[in-house]
Amino acid sequence: MGKNAQTRLHRSSANAPGHEATMTRRTLFRAAGLFAGGAALARWLPAAALATTRRKPNIVLIFADDLGWKDVGYQGSDFIETPCIDRLAREGMVFSASYAAAGNCVPSRACLLSGAYTPRHHVYAVGSTDRGPKNLMRMIPVPNKSGLSNDMVTMADALKAAGYVTGHFGKWHLGGPDGAEPVQQGFDVSFTFGDGKADKTATGGKGVSADPKGVISLTRKACEFIEQNNDRPFFCYLAHYAIHTPIEHRPESLAKFKEKKPGAQHGDPAYAACTYDLDASVGMLVGKLKELGLEDNTLLVFTSDNGGTQKSSQEPLRGNKGGYYEGGIREPFIVRWPGVVKPGTTCDVPVINQDLFPTFLAAAGGTVPKGAVLDGESIVPLLKGTDGLKRQAIFWHFPGYLNNPVIRGRDPVFRTRPVSVIRKGDWKLLLYHEEWQLDGGRDTIATNNAVELYNLRDDIGERNNLANTNPAKRDELLDDLLAWMKSTNALMPAEKNPGYAPHAPGEPREKARQAGTRLPETRAQAKSARKAAAAGSGITSS
Repeated sequence: MGKNAQTRLHRSSANAPGHEATMTRRTLFRAAGLFAGGAALARWLPAAALATTRRKPNIVLIFADDLGWKDVGYQGSDFIETPCIDRLAREGMVFSASYAAAGNCVPSRACLLSGAYTPRHHVYAVGSTDRGPKNLMRMIPVPNKSGLSNDMVTMADALKAAGYVTGHFGKWHLGGPDGAEPVQQGFDVSFTFGDGKADKTATGGKGVSADPKGVISLTRKACEFIEQNNDRPFFCYLAHYAIHTPIEHRPESLAKFKEKKPGAQHGDPAYAACTYDLDASVGMLVGKLKELGLEDNTLLVFTSDNGGTQKSSQEPLRGNKGGYYEGGIREPFIVRWPGVVKPGTTCDVPVINQDLFPTFLAAAGGTVPKGAVLDGESIVPLLKGTDGLKRQAIFWHFPGYLNNPVIRGRDPVFRTRPVSVIRKGDWKLLLYHEEWQLDGGRDTIATNNAVELYNLRDDIGERNNLANTNPAKRDELLDDLLAWMKSTNALMPAEKNPGYAPHAPGEPREKARQAGTRLPETRAQAKSARKAAAAGSGITSS
């Protein structure tokens, strides 16, 4: 691999970079081995000692980056082709209402690995929670943590204690001053690209990279890990950089889609080619499992970290990555587990990526570590078709701002403003913090636009806000959401932004508002709105 690629073998947490001799919940857990049947960590056990655990299922999690609900063939894309992912869907169970735990990358991954909602780890966004024009933020957002604290027990820790060897390949994005690296978070092996980019040294002639997005390189490393550990239970977390920008692809894949007639919804050859390469890597890994005779004893999950970007319409879903309408958080989600999951089945029960921690733990025969709080619920009963889930609702909490509007969004400036969300049965409610905190809260709920309510069974596109036409259901979900926020100490922004100045002279969006310009639904429309607002005033829009 290129000079930017790095492989790290974790031998002892005491020797991990940045390790401090503080007895946190994590170090206490590791020292005491607080799992039934998991007192010794897998990396310290010889192969012979692991023989008794070989009947445990291997676990593989393929985690795409920015792959939207509509960006796969089995969901009906009229241009993008994903034959390998579609085959997985036919061989496993498709979850039609599967969700990421957050609208963008870092918090979604923090929730996935910790099994906890955002208020418990305070990872809300990439970088900061004040992204966008500061003068258009009505409140001071709740501060963000850069990564997942080393104090949090991860699914890798739990599976290691249950007798698994653990490997991470690809994107991490949970480090920084507040976070930790994979080898500090329970992974025996971690392979990634040091600068977050793919290996550019594997060329296909004439200086053209044969694997510009790194999907093949990462999958090859994951396959090597699987082959080296095929005689013991393993957990392989393959976290791709695709299809996150920059959109990159193999030349032959681009050529294929340049020759294809665009569809009515999708038609970008580069986007389709990047997705096609990701799909090929899925087929590569599944092929390795079959080659080694492991596929019948492997629980394999394929999903994505958040919704598709504005480059890809997710209609009939509203919105995109970064927002909390369905297009920003509803994901492709497939589980293949031969002998457990009936092939070609669909489950409509809402699930969320925090559910994977307890699901993997249940499959491995482990128990929840003392002191850990898992907000997810094992979906094994759904996989077996024997029972439903106990919980009544799932939640999201984002107390900050993300710039750039989404397709058919609420706001012409931000993908989202501070918001908390509940889905309960067919119903979904969004509570916007600015209007709730500053515009009268419940007392003026009929007029302050703080609450949106949708029936997703009848209105998956979230076009018809029922907050005022069904106040009983609105108040039921609102009460449930506020109770959950209290129980998790989910903080709302509490302080007004002293720099809030929406009517600042020359502010293009204020000019557009005064001119009665219709709120834009796409980025292109947003740009047009800015130009319209600047017309005749000497303001230059960029």
